[in-house]
Amino acid sequence: MLLEINNLFFSHTQDKPLFQNLNLRFDEGKIIALAGESGCGKSTLLSLIYGLLDWESGDIIFNGTRLLGPKGNLVPGEADMKFVAQNFDLMPYATVAENVGKFISNINLTQKKETVTELLEVVGLQEFANVLPKYLSGGQQQRVAIARALSVLPKLLILDEPFSNLDFPRKIELRERLFRYVKQHRISLIISTHELQDIMPWLDQIVILQDGRLIQNDSPEETYRKPYNSYVAKLFGEVNIFNEAETEEFRLTKFSYYPKEIKITEGGMEAEVLESRFAGNYYWNKVRVKGKELIVYTDEKITGNIAISFI
Repeated sequence: MLLEINNLFFSHTQDKPLFQNLNLRFDEGKIIALAGESGCGKSTLLSLIYGLLDWESGDIIFNGTRLLGPKGNLVPGEADMKFVAQNFDLMPYATVAENVGKFISNINLTQKKETVTELLEVVGLQEFANVLPKYLSGGQQQRVAIARALSVLPKLLILDEPFSNLDFPRKIELRERLFRYVKQHRISLIISTHELQDIMPWLDQIVILQDGRLIQNDSPEETYRKPYNSYVAKLFGEVNIFNEAETEEFRLTKFSYYPKEIKITEGGMEAEVLESRFAGNYYWNKVRVKGKELIVYTDEKITGNIAISFI
């Protein structure tokens, strides 16, 4: 067990606690997503784990050692952990390469240079090695900070919304290189995100918070196929939610259906097509069934009246 959180209590203000009796377990060598809507406690929990905030009671145990937080550490942070938050804390008058190599020993300069080059390749910034951070975009600065954190091969890397400042092509490149690198070097990764679908293929575990409460803690497939409630289901994108009465009326086996789980079939429920729009690799459709509007994805444009079934 790499990380344990036991009976954790924390509040920003005395009258409104955020975490009450929070319990979590993280195994070594896993890629774990911490998900939930803004304000659910993701960033706060990461700061608590890394030792930037004090908590009222409970234990955080990392690699068998009980952590003390800021009260027990003169220097903020924890050994064998690296945390890349929204503030990247780069050295402004050092180049990108110098920033990445900040924590690497100078005993073997050739090896240090090779490591820095490899890490710049991981984050896709090889051509910016000799550039100062002030000339980089926010997304590029974020990638420099990630490369610098990887340079010491921490047991645990913590990333707070690491793809939030990236355009889509860069996001695709970084996520695959990053996840392959941490798996190759057995680095455990906790990553907070509000874009679960973008990183789901690489995840081992998804932890979902809502207003400081642990809502679900499962494998990606289990979380996606069997969301605990509508809050969880909506974190994966568009979804059709049914209340209890509607579930009975439609004779459904669950309360939520993603657009691809509704198919056009012969002999299904009659539906009226309200809209059909091209959305790239599928058509986005709004249909009305028994007075309820649903979102359905299809391969072809649809019009008129159709029959649908739930799978």
